[in-house]
This record gives sequence, structure tokens and C-alpha cells, in this order.
Amino acid sequence: MIPPGETIGILGGGQLGRMIAVAAAQLGYRCHIFAPEADSIAAEVSAQFTCADWHDAEALARFAADCAVVTYEFENVPVAPLLQLGDTVLHPHPRALETAQDRLNEKTFVTDLGGTPAPFAPVDSAADLDAAIAAIGAPGILKTRRDGYDGKGQWRIMKAEDAKGLDLPAKPLIYEGFVNFFAEFSVILCRGADGDIRYFDSAQNVHEGGILSLSTVPASAEIEAQVPAARELAAKVADALGYVGVLTLEFFATRDGPVFNEMAPRVHNSGHWTIEGAVTSQFENHVRAICGLPLGGTGLAAKGVEMRNLIGDEAHDWPAILSDPANHLHLYGKAAARPGRKMGHVTRLTLD
Repeated sequence: MIPPGETIGILGGGQLGRMIAVAAAQLGYRCHIFAPEADSIAAEVSAQFTCADWHDAEALARFAADCAVVTYEFENVPVAPLLQLGDTVLHPHPRALETAQDRLNEKTFVTDLGGTPAPFAPVDSAADLDAAIAAIGAPGILKTRRDGYDGKGQWRIMKAEDAKGLDLPAKPLIYEGFVNFFAEFSVILCRGADGDIRYFDSAQNVHEGGILSLSTVPASAEIEAQVPAARELAAKVADALGYVGVLTLEFFATRDGPVFNEMAPRVHNSGHWTIEGAVTSQFENHVRAICGLPLGGTGLAAKGVEMRNLIGDEAHDWPAILSDPANHLHLYGKAAARPGRKMGHVTRLTLD
């Protein structure tokens, strides 16, 4: 066990790192943020901040030497520099990053474990895209294999002719067939180093413009019926990766069962409701797991919970949000409210 009073290193300086740091402080830990951006909202609530490039080996080594354990708050941290950190305790293991950073590798990995993703094919040229559309059909969606989130790096192809006018970026891509689904949901689990797994209730998720808008717990009965199969796959993923910490898998609920969408080797936006709505939040359980502490209970702390993201200018409505005493407001401290930018979230509990 890593006892309270020690320092937890967090790679990344955004809102997820901020909320991990707050949870860590409540358990008596210090946090040290490492991020290339000088403007870090996670650093604002942490004891120490190293602002340096991911490939600055000396800065990264000094950071790691100050930390009893290192974790990360987003999945696009370069893997190569992390492999040079020697005996540094890093949870989750970088193999989780390697798997999640490439959509083709991720879907192949999940398929090999018995999961069912949307039909997919790699695309490295216009000819590859034509072949993928011919094999899988349209409509479909073309995505960059690396990077891209919240709808970025994606192109919808409603019919084969739509591919003709695309100016493909010079990077590896993947084409996925559309999934006929009636709802979206996520499985969030926390796995300890001893293999103990705790599941949070699965939220029913609504996206707008490729960005999560609303998460509701409990989910509909139709989704709840698919949760056991989805959890079984999530556990296989966690065990295969030797995972330690919070892991999220997103699914489409279809008439034929759960279809895997993507994984996030970290705490997740669709689990923000757990701060007020679960016995132990995803952030606290992540800290517990990476420090070797016993995991906390994941049951609901209320009859129901609703979490709504505040996107862009919606965060300016904080006076009206706070005028309702049932609301729990979380603002992330970001300076500029740009369109499509997650500025905070608000949670409501149903108590009776």
C-alpha cells in the first residue's frame, strides 16, 4: 500500500486530473501534475506542477522520482517516454494506453476477447476506403485511428458516393459501419492490483454533436438487460491488460445485444455522477486502486441520478443552476467558454 501523505503523479492537466487530485487530497495524498500546457486546471488544485513536453526525458524522470505512483487522466499520453521510467509504479500499465490509442488495435483486441464491435476495416488510401465501403456498406463513419475525441477526426459517409469528395488526411484511418442501436451506455469498473473488480451502475448516455450531453442512472430496463454481457467483456479486457484503476467501455444497446464502441483507460465523463450519486466516486476508487487501498462501495447513494454536461456558454447559467438547491454544480475553472468545450457539469439526485 502507498500510505496517505505520499505523492501521486498525474499525467495530464485537464478536468479529469483536477477531480482525481481533489479526491486524492480528501484521502490525504499530494498530487503532482505533469502536462505540456502551462494553463492547467488540474495544477490549480495540486501541490506541484511540472510543465514540460511529453518527450522531455529529464523533466519526466524528475517528476517520476517525486511520485510514489503515477497515473494518467487521458489516453493520448505518448507511450514511449513512459517505458523509460524504469521502476516507477505506473497504473494503469502503458499496455492499456497502447491498446486504446489505436482504434484498429482496440477493436481487434476486443474482438479477440469475444466482444462484438461495429464492422470495421483499416483505411490507408482512397482505394482502401472504396474497398471498405464495398465490404461493409454505407452508411458508415471514417475515423482517424489515433487521437480524435468528442466527434473530432470523424467523417460520416451516408452513401458510397460521399467518399469521392473526401480529402483524406495523411494518417492511418479506420472505417466503421453504422450500428442500428436504440440507446448508448457505459460500463465503468474499478480493478485493484489483487484483481478485485467493482462495477458502478451503468449510465444511459445521450450524445449531441458527438459530445456526451446527459448521463442517467439507473438506465432503462432494456439497457439493464444488456449490462451483464457488457460487464463480462469489460472484465475480460481489464484482466487481459492486468489493469489497475478505473476503466470505461462504451456500448451501443441493440436488438441483438451490446455492441462495443470504444474503451477509455481512465476515469470517464459518463461517471461524473458518482461524485454525489455513488457510495464512492470513480475518482476516489481510482486513487484507492492505484495506491493499493481497499476499494470503496460502488452502489447508488440515491434512488436515481442525472448528470448533464455544461458545454460552452451553458456554464454561464451558474446563477440559475445554483438557484435550485437540488443541483450540484461542478465548474472546471476554464477561462474561455468555447463552443463544444466542456466547462463543467451539474448533477441532480432523486431521493424518493
